[in-house]
Amino acid sequence: MKKIFLFALLLFGRYGFSQSNSALLQKILRNSGDSTLQAVMAAPEKFQLQLIYTQINRNEDNQPAFTTHYLGVDSNLYFYPASTVKMPVAFLALEKLNELRIQGLDAETPMFTGKGQTPQTAVRADTSAAQGLPSVAHYIKKIFLVSDNDAYNRLYEFLGQAYLNEKLQEKGYTRSRIIHRLSAPGYDAESNRYTNPVTFTGSGNRLLYHQGEVYSAFESPLHLKQEVRGLGYMDGEGQIVPAPFDFRDKNHVGLQELHDMLQAVLFPDAVPVHRRFNLTPADYQFLRKYMSMLPRESNYPAYPQYADWDSYVKFFLFGDSKAAIPGHIRIFNKVGDAYGFLTDVAYVVDDENKVEFMVAANIHVNANQVYNEGVYEYDTIGFPVLAQIGRILYQYELERERQYEPIFPER
Repeated sequence: MKKIFLFALLLFGRYGFSQSNSALLQKILRNSGDSTLQAVMAAPEKFQLQLIYTQINRNEDNQPAFTTHYLGVDSNLYFYPASTVKMPVAFLALEKLNELRIQGLDAETPMFTGKGQTPQTAVRADTSAAQGLPSVAHYIKKIFLVSDNDAYNRLYEFLGQAYLNEKLQEKGYTRSRIIHRLSAPGYDAESNRYTNPVTFTGSGNRLLYHQGEVYSAFESPLHLKQEVRGLGYMDGEGQIVPAPFDFRDKNHVGLQELHDMLQAVLFPDAVPVHRRFNLTPADYQFLRKYMSMLPRESNYPAYPQYADWDSYVKFFLFGDSKAAIPGHIRIFNKVGDAYGFLTDVAYVVDDENKVEFMVAANIHVNANQVYNEGVYEYDTIGFPVLAQIGRILYQYELERERQYEPIFPER
């Protein structure tokens, strides 16, 4: 039986799956009357909208049960995940600290990044931290508060490319590959295999852990459609090359896996043990706090430039507006946008109206099919569509009957 399971897992990892479209989800969206959303739904080949909507029903003991609906979900279809890859990297960084089992080493321990070779860069200080020092916890705060690229890069370097991907595969997340830094000049596929030396020190500058430069021989097992796509791209010299853009050396995480990773952290008891991350109760509490925190609510790090932009990294419900998000609504999520791909994976909670649901979506808004030139329809199509999808599902949830209202923990 075990051999059959492993064989099925390998087949799934190699070939992926397509989900049947939900009649309920199609009906809810089509009845909205939103013209932009209707145009997107009417052109699945162009916009490649993928949507996962998960209803949550509690029993008398407040235990959740999940019912999931799909639209356009195809794990064989490539999309660029952009900053959503930062979510599993944050989870695994905490897991690695736990697995090292070194007394005095935790997420708040000062973490110093060295330089092994060009184009690597070192980090010895972080002025946005309360103590002026970098740490795994502070990098994770930056990732979820404003989707900071350098914070992700430093955790990528701490994990190492091979460790990161092998851990995901061990957990059954076989439609993922995370193989490069983000917005880091000078790196190519080979130099992204090398990760910087990292050192953690305790009080009195006592060495707790040192990890030297690591080389990864990891090879991605994915076989995806449209990894080479488009009519052109802008090269490093700012010139348009009239040829398809090659994403085969780019990151990828399937939408279903992003959804499942989020569920594994927010609802670990509802997920098989092998799919969970090795986290402590304090880790879960920390992640939930910063995944839902708004930039204006943080002091270290502080983001005064986003004081009036609650939705900076909250695309569902509010992504097409800078209006304040009501205090009774919390969104635990991670977004990504690059190359015309827009993604959000979220758990939405309304304390006041006792509403909760999960939603994950990806949309492709690159009309001229030229990549890396920065001309995309985020503002006219992408953000409005994701925001509207969130509002439609939220309204449906407000009206949906439940046998038992959810009981949410105290904030």
